[in-house]
Amino acid sequence: MTGLTLYYILDPMCSWCYGFSPVLEAVIPHLPAAAALRYVMGGLAPDSAQPMPPQMQQYVQQHWREVAARTGAEFNFDFWSVCTPVRSTYPSCRAVLAAGLQGQQHIGPMIKAIQRAYYRQARNPSLEATLVELAAEIGLDAARFADELNSPEVARRLQEDFQFRSRLGVQGFPTLVAEKGDKFYGLTIGWAPAEVVLQRLNKVQSL
Repeated sequence: MTGLTLYYILDPMCSWCYGFSPVLEAVIPHLPAAAALRYVMGGLAPDSAQPMPPQMQQYVQQHWREVAARTGAEFNFDFWSVCTPVRSTYPSCRAVLAAGLQGQQHIGPMIKAIQRAYYRQARNPSLEATLVELAAEIGLDAARFADELNSPEVARRLQEDFQFRSRLGVQGFPTLVAEKGDKFYGLTIGWAPAEVVLQRLNKVQSL
């Protein structure tokens, strides 16, 4: 039997990826025991310390409303009054990769911690201080995490993810791609309900 690998291309601060989280959780139990799930950082917005302009704030908030209406995801809009929004998601991408250096089992929990902090707790994951706090909260060695967050190894892994995303031709998130044999199959580009994703996954597994 040919092995199956599922690639989830996302950005931890992508609101549609947050809305897609329950879908992914519904799909995972249906994967074959030998299947691999790989998280690929997409990178929505590069490093910046500049406050988000008012028009961009309104644009992002509208996305939150659309995601909430489509997926049922809950958002805490206090973020926009208690934090200084920055259009910078690369730090959170690096945080996921830095968590993975302490064990691949920490990748999923770090993604969830970032999403919970950003969307539910009105905390800013664009700030390294917030990311270090989250690392400690999920049981990582926070000092090691802080040391490795901007390390050459994490930078290398982030570029590898970006290059892999580009090879797949992925331009939007969330994207779920299955690899079986030497072929890739798109399961969803953008949000889709679990039943649709599972139907497509079953077709790939039957090939």
